Amino acid sequence: MMVETEFAPLAALAGGALIGVASVLLMAVKGRIAGISGITVRLFPPYSDGDLAGRAAFVLGVIAAPLIWLLVTGALPVQTIEAGLGLLLIAGLLVGFGSVWGNGCTSGHGVCGMSRLSARSFVAVATFMTTAAITVYVTRHLV
Repeated sequence: MMVETEFAPLAALAGGALIGVASVLLMAVKGRIAGISGITVRLFPPYSDGDLAGRAAFVLGVIAAPLIWLLVTGALPVQTIEAGLGLLLIAGLLVGFGSVWGNGCTSGHGVCGMSRLSARSFVAVATFMTTAAITVYVTRHLV
């Protein structure tokens, strides 16, 4: 089964630019990498370095972004997920495991790590992009 997606290059360009600017600002102001998994995990014990408010604001901003989009445009982007709850739970656990095992997530490695020319990030991005391509091929052509 082929799934069609909307081609929206301007929205993608604007979103990418905003992510890049936010990542640069976080590094310049706080000296921190904008990796969502690392920021989120440090909201909970045993971490306590005095930046709880900054981390909470970052995570709340990620959660609030679609709500702000709704207020500005009057509609949320259409999302279609054809998987059942069980598959989504397994996928979530695998993504969580992968971000822990890989010492970071797509945002930390892909946006921040590669821009710093981190060898570990290049390997991580190559690994999850290859895995994603194989997964798409298998689910769209072999299942």
